[in-house]
Amino acid sequence: MSKKIKVTVWNEYLHELENEEIGAIYPQGIHGTIEAFLSKEGDMQVRCATLREEEHGLTQEVLDQTDVLIWWGHKAHDQVDDAVVDRVHQRVLAGMGLVVLHSGHFSKIFKKLMGTTCSLRWREAGEKERVWVVEQGHPIAQGLDHYFEVPNSEMYGERFDIPEPDTLVFISWYEGGEVFRSGCCYQRGRGKIFYFGPGHETHPIYHQKEIQLVIKNAVRWAQPTFSLAQPLSGDWVPPLEPLA
Repeated sequence: MSKKIKVTVWNEYLHELENEEIGAIYPQGIHGTIEAFLSKEGDMQVRCATLREEEHGLTQEVLDQTDVLIWWGHKAHDQVDDAVVDRVHQRVLAGMGLVVLHSGHFSKIFKKLMGTTCSLRWREAGEKERVWVVEQGHPIAQGLDHYFEVPNSEMYGERFDIPEPDTLVFISWYEGGEVFRSGCCYQRGRGKIFYFGPGHETHPIYHQKEIQLVIKNAVRWAQPTFSLAQPLSGDWVPPLEPLA
């Protein structure tokens, strides 16, 4: 029996508690919705963590048992403790996968890994988003057609202040005319990172089958392919051969 991918889904879990309409869309929280569809996959073992838990639910013990961390944040980026961000950062450098969703682009951890502001243009109008697959051979695009549509979405537009992706898997076009690099792959240290744009909390986007497929594919892509190790330390080493 193959080893299961250990997934931790992190969510602020504030909107769903404070807004009845959002709570009706995600009665178990956005994290609960993501956990539910991932848990149906035979190769995944899923747990959740939220902002208001001790250490935001991301203790060293939890991270040591996480192969892939999924991150959703929006209104409380500044409330995430820097020590926890540093802990996640070190774990990514050591090889843990990270899948950053929607407004998580402005999270401390994504900005730290990207080294840029990660700012973008936005508009909240519930408009159609057409997600184009621009790298059809990529594992994250497996099972998708040339494009799929999100009926009601928040517009995220260029310029998206991120480094050039190692691989750009998706580009989104919006009803209002903007475009956005909505599926971006990176590697930092030994860890794989995927940013995925669709997912505004006021719309049932995480209930959509194509969105769920992308997240499942991203987890499998981002999982470590080796035993997780400490980040490279840069230690002094002796020569392999005798020196004259």
